[in-house]
Amino acid sequence: MTTWEYLTTPLVIHNTAAILNNWGKQGWELVQVVQGPEGGLVAYFKRPLGGGTANAGLDAAAEASVQFEGR
Repeated sequence: MTTWEYLTTPLVIHNTAAILNNWGKQGWELVQVVQGPEGGLVAYFKRPLGGGTANAGLDAAAEASVQFEGR
């Protein structure tokens, strides 16, 4: 049986594709996008447990931040 790990992240509306592509490169599969409690969008991802590096989430978030800031 496959064991999954899950991740949630906010989506910046004008940079959604870059954020989703960054998580996809880390092996995360988009499951759902919902409106967050404060009105923004939140993405839910999953991947098989052990599907990436220990800091994959932090690495992808940092890369998305760099793209968002235009560096």
